[in-house]
Amino acid sequence: MPKGKKYQSGQALLIVLLSMAVVLTIVLSIISRTVTDVKVTSQDEESLRAFSAAEAGIEKALFAGSSINGTIGSGDIPAGYSADISQFAEGDTEYVYPVSVFAGESVTVWFVSHDENGFLVCDASHRCYTGNKIRLCWGRPGTSANAPTAPAIEASIFYRTSQPGYANVKVSRGTSDPNSTRISSNHFASTDSNSGCTVGDMNFAFYKDFNFSSLGIPDSLSSVIGNLQYIRVKFYYNTDITQPLGVVVTDSTNPNNLNRFLPAQGNKVTSSGTYASANRKIEVFQGYSEIPDIFENALFSPHDLVQ
Repeated sequence: MPKGKKYQSGQALLIVLLSMAVVLTIVLSIISRTVTDVKVTSQDEESLRAFSAAEAGIEKALFAGSSINGTIGSGDIPAGYSADISQFAEGDTEYVYPVSVFAGESVTVWFVSHDENGFLVCDASHRCYTGNKIRLCWGRPGTSANAPTAPAIEASIFYRTSQPGYANVKVSRGTSDPNSTRISSNHFASTDSNSGCTVGDMNFAFYKDFNFSSLGIPDSLSSVIGNLQYIRVKFYYNTDITQPLGVVVTDSTNPNNLNRFLPAQGNKVTSSGTYASANRKIEVFQGYSEIPDIFENALFSPHDLVQ
């Protein structure tokens, strides 16, 4: 055989091997990608099932009113959940509301306890606050006091002048606005400080101390267990971003008085869902039932109303 043909035969074999290597690389890449996609899809499905189980645990715990464990679904591997329900802020002297709010929205902080059925109660097992002042902290750190959307607040304190019953409930209101330009027209009080305050591990831009006696609630009323009902804090002007609220009720003169601490502000449900190797956790805060804002206002007309 001529020498040139031997070289040609070797080149053909090399081309075949190179082609096979390229094809094998492509095939292996496709297989690897397919395996990865299948794995990711499987993990997503497991995560979704675990999340659904955690959600089911939330619903079961809220319905039962107690901690609960269980499974959902069928098959070889059912999804499991473990939900724990507890009251939050009970016995604390400071409290950060778990949700930030926009202008026009309100936050309710309770001074009285709730029993297992949601009724208001004050007894040895259900403490009620009897202090004469409260500090409200609000605003995200760095919020400019003179910005048009700097948040201002209105605090409405609901209290009873006699017991039992609720026929003699009154409301005292206080306001505070960090914007020095606005207070000349809205007649809000200024803040005590625009340098901020800290509640727990959270910082706030502004704060105001509200003394109940200065708002028309005599100490002889606020010191009686069960007279103070709740305070509703309404936000104004922060139409651009939600703002947080913190509450401090520390009484330095008598820190051992159990009625100087906040009662429970609602239920916190923590639920963990598991499926195969996936684990997901959800936390839900459930506040107590509140009277809608509209019922704080009354419309009176001596004549028929005409639309």
